[in-house]
Amino acid sequence: MKKNMGTADKIIRISIAFIIAVLYYLGIISGTLAIILLLVAGIFILTSLIGVCPIYSIFGISTRKNNDANEYHEF
Repeated sequence: MKKNMGTADKIIRISIAFIIAVLYYLGIISGTLAIILLLVAGIFILTSLIGVCPIYSIFGISTRKNNDANEYHEF
């Protein structure tokens, strides 16, 4: 799979996952909401680690800067 997540996107997702984990640990969220948010947090961590967001792929979105040296540029 082609990577489609930029650094800022990864940092934001990891930050959100961390906040959800802290809210759960402190007992601020619980029950079904906590389970759903923890699943979302897990997905955010996983997609951040691999650098690919399946939803971005479906819609053709990329937040990653393309540093490919073989790319052609028009002048």
